[in-house]
Amino acid sequence: MVLQRSDVEKIAHLARLAVSEEELAAYASSLSDILKFVERMDSADVSRVAPMAHPLDAVQRLREDAVRESSQREKFQAIAPRVEAGLYLVPKVIE
Repeated sequence: MVLQRSDVEKIAHLARLAVSEEELAAYASSLSDILKFVERMDSADVSRVAPMAHPLDAVQRLREDAVRESSQREKFQAIAPRVEAGLYLVPKVIE
């Protein structure tokens, strides 16, 4: 797929990029090369390749899901300026 100057101008407008008239031809050529490369990659046979999320066959080491600390809510709320029903009360900021 070959991009024209008008295509590059539209892309630059959508991306909110300032592209000078001198740069339009170079950008059109570079973007066309990228699209040609993507077309080449699209033609590769990947029917026997398994989809994967990571190239390494690594396994995440997990720790036991157990409570390690006790609740200290009462201790922290004892020093809070205002608390009600286990919640911290703060001044109204937005009217």
